[in-house]
Amino acid sequence: MPENTMTIASLLDHNAANAGDDPYLVDAITEQSQAYADMTTECRVFARQLSALGVMPGETISVFLPNGVNTAKIILAAMYGGYIINPINLLCQEKQLAYILGHSDTRVVFTNSELEPLVAAAMQSSGTRATVMTVSATDPALPTLTLAPLPASPRAPVPASQPALLMYTSGTTGVPKGVMLSHANLLASARAIAAEHLLEKSDRCLCVLPLYHINALVVNLLTPLLSGAAVIIDSKFSATHFWPRVQKFQCTWINAVPTIISYLINDETPCAIDRSRIRFCRSASAALAPFHHKSFEERFGIGIIETMGMTETAAPIFSNPYDPAQRKIGSIGRPSGVQATVVDKEGNPLPAGQKGEILVRGENVMLGYYKSDEQTRKTFTHDGWLRTGDLGYRDADGFYFITGRVKELIIKGGENIAPREIDEILLLHPDVLDAAVVGIDDKHYGQNIAAYIVKRMTARDDDDLIRDINQFCLKELGSYKSPAAFRFVAELPRGPSGKVQRLKLLEL
Repeated sequence: MPENTMTIASLLDHNAANAGDDPYLVDAITEQSQAYADMTTECRVFARQLSALGVMPGETISVFLPNGVNTAKIILAAMYGGYIINPINLLCQEKQLAYILGHSDTRVVFTNSELEPLVAAAMQSSGTRATVMTVSATDPALPTLTLAPLPASPRAPVPASQPALLMYTSGTTGVPKGVMLSHANLLASARAIAAEHLLEKSDRCLCVLPLYHINALVVNLLTPLLSGAAVIIDSKFSATHFWPRVQKFQCTWINAVPTIISYLINDETPCAIDRSRIRFCRSASAALAPFHHKSFEERFGIGIIETMGMTETAAPIFSNPYDPAQRKIGSIGRPSGVQATVVDKEGNPLPAGQKGEILVRGENVMLGYYKSDEQTRKTFTHDGWLRTGDLGYRDADGFYFITGRVKELIIKGGENIAPREIDEILLLHPDVLDAAVVGIDDKHYGQNIAAYIVKRMTARDDDDLIRDINQFCLKELGSYKSPAAFRFVAELPRGPSGKVQRLKLLEL
């Protein structure tokens, strides 16, 4: 089958016919596995049940559930039937949930008994009329939706160009934006991941990232489907259970975010397991500090492949090479499955070494923002490049480096300061566990720098610690880039992908 005509349904059908007894989804807790043939049969029945309920292909099905094999199956089964699946971030409060349910034109919402009251309240406040199905994320089988007679035959196949996923980005301001991704977008991204990491049918990966985020959905769920491999679904990340489960299920690679990498580095629980099967650790969704990169590799003996992606591009657009000798610490890598360029404020391409905004284009780039033509137009250039909103540069070898975000730049006395540079210096201090900086109003400079710090356990008092960190910054950054204010917090506000939501720091 030509790659550009492939859909989630055709891929599941292909695997069922050619590797039907091979495992696809494995429950990390119960150890029960679901073979490709059984999975595809369940998807087919589930899609026909939705049709019997009067839900038409192309309409939206929302999922507001924690991780579990059943959550993964509902997502895949909806796509199989030609429906648009809308996985919703579990961190949503009532107001945001109400907006998403209303804006997405949701017909059916799958949730559990614990979250159902929140869904009911959100639907009432937004005036949303949808069928609510209360299920368990950990059930071994898809739920029975209706006992009514099912359609005798499936509907016509859905084209690969049709939307399969509607995912709302968290953003730092304003209402969430609904990113529309087609079957072709999603599978183009999965192909790029499999090619970059040399993934095969024999590979296995533990999924601890939330399936409501593009990283887990594409990297952990769809890429193994494309490779005919298996994925082990865990309920959530646990430093205590992570390595034992990686070994128990003989995982060959790891998909993580910098927060998880930081937790693993700082976890002092003894865990003597054999890591020889693990070929690499993939890091994505947020910038990985070089200090954490090196610390992880030194402690666990597993090389990290740093990557970078967006919801708007169905996950990855940059990746470091598979060959460890070719990787560059601190770089997001080279373009993966896309074309990329760096431009100045007027949109003119910049040569290697010069900083500007990074633009990309390729088969995995979104169809657009749902019901927001104006926002879509603003996000693309006139000649079809997607504005990533990331500032950076590429070196002479074609590797890209991120220096900050367009909207997160701190402008102090007319000089642009990229917050990430300061973050990475703060993380080098032995008493700093996590840190992020943001611009604050200053009557002299227009903006100055405030550092928000999660400190390690220490007997030192706060004033003494601030003096020490300040001296450290002055030495490493100089007075102009050193923070003018230091504030200790219990944790940093992060979006579903793990990125620090800098503007929310100002609300703490």
